[in-house]
Amino acid sequence: MDGLAHTPTDLHHEHQAPISRIVSEVAAQFPGARITLGEMGEAFGDRAFGLLILLLCLPSMLPGMASVFGIPMLILGLQMGMGRREPKLPGFIARQSIKREDLLRLAGASSKWLNRIERFVKPREGFFISPMGDRLVGWLTVYTAAMLILPGPGTNGPPAFGTIVMALGVVEADSRVVGIGVALTLAGCLFATCVLGALAWMGIQALGWIF
Repeated sequence: MDGLAHTPTDLHHEHQAPISRIVSEVAAQFPGARITLGEMGEAFGDRAFGLLILLLCLPSMLPGMASVFGIPMLILGLQMGMGRREPKLPGFIARQSIKREDLLRLAGASSKWLNRIERFVKPREGFFISPMGDRLVGWLTVYTAAMLILPGPGTNGPPAFGTIVMALGVVEADSRVVGIGVALTLAGCLFATCVLGALAWMGIQALGWIF
């Protein structure tokens, strides 16, 4: 495993890899103890959006880690939604780093449902890997990031899972998988919005009762 290779052509071949291999190859390309988001963004060019969103969203499947990565995801989603082809990270985000060991550990955090989806991923042309499809993915990533930043019981997992599927489809140029991810992300975000809305309503009612 020599790492995600250093040329765009070789990177294209790696689009076939499942999440566990993608994560392992990223870790192998950067031998240091920590890997910065800026380094990953520079290394993966026009596929950096999908890869960075994928890697930032994986920790959201673990308890207590979602909100930490919400702001970087928000910025990436805004840039993607506005039509940028490659991410331009502010310095304070580009300098954020992930431990190689944590990165490798995250590969095992994916659920059995995600593993099932990975088996069917392959390059497929279609709307969802077009420029308009990329913009849609970007704005849905913004929606997910907002749900991750806002606290709520059980509101992180569903949006994060759908966004991981979307990002996996982007990395591997699979329009069908991106489309599945779009549907899952939208459903997950709407669920989280309803939960947060219900909590806000109950809070307002409680304040009214107290005062």
